[in-house]
Amino acid sequence: MLLAIDVGNTNMVFGIYDKEKLCGSFRISTNAERTSDELGMQIAQYYHFHGLDRHQTDAVIIASVVPPVMYTLVNAIRKYLHVQPLIAGRDVDIGVRNCYANPREVGVDRLINAVSAMERYGRPLIIVDIGTATTFDAIDAEGAYQGGAIFPGLKVAMEALFLKASKLPRVDIEMPEHAIGKTTVRSMQSGAVRGYVGALTGIITDIQKELGGSARVVATGGMGRMMAEYCPLIDEVDPNLTLEGLRLIYENNKDAFRGRRLADNIGNIEVTEEG
Repeated sequence: MLLAIDVGNTNMVFGIYDKEKLCGSFRISTNAERTSDELGMQIAQYYHFHGLDRHQTDAVIIASVVPPVMYTLVNAIRKYLHVQPLIAGRDVDIGVRNCYANPREVGVDRLINAVSAMERYGRPLIIVDIGTATTFDAIDAEGAYQGGAIFPGLKVAMEALFLKASKLPRVDIEMPEHAIGKTTVRSMQSGAVRGYVGALTGIITDIQKELGGSARVVATGGMGRMMAEYCPLIDEVDPNLTLEGLRLIYENNKDAFRGRRLADNIGNIEVTEEG
């Protein structure tokens, strides 16, 4: 089995694959204060919940935009799954031509999404990842990553409004029926969601023009499905885009994963925590 891990700013998303089949997935909050034993036990419990044997994991591939959690995560994988994980973009090639002015500035998850989306939906493409931040990624007709745009996530924007405006409450994110709110809560919800949809529409429209007007639009991320209900420019919703991209990168680099399985007694070796 393959374990694919997408480490984001808010959550770490885990996908357990048996060849091309996603056997189970789960989320754990991204927390640099957690020890490797705490994280390893949580991972083991989720394997048990899905009725899977964690010791049957042959390979682990990780994409991360949060360096502080990597020491603990790698140690947890080594100790509880007996596998030395590989890091996408560092240990294995992602396989996308990166046209950014400084290619190192691009989050690895954005390039992995490009791998997955091109395999599933062709090209050109616009990928909208709606999470803590919302990223817009442009893939041209030749399959090259051209760049994109970064916008504050809706939850981040709402939290900032709550913290900076003393009389405004923290509210649930939902679309009111009417644009004109009759209460403070409804007014905030209307402005937040409708304003966010307007931002999505405007940015997607501008990127479409620069790509020639025929790019398919794919949404992913924690709020991708919700926003797709209100933004008609989104053609597809794919919540597992990053996990599928990691699986494809594994399939394209299988030789690099050979010999990464550790001796089964690694679980008895003490793994020290950083700090």
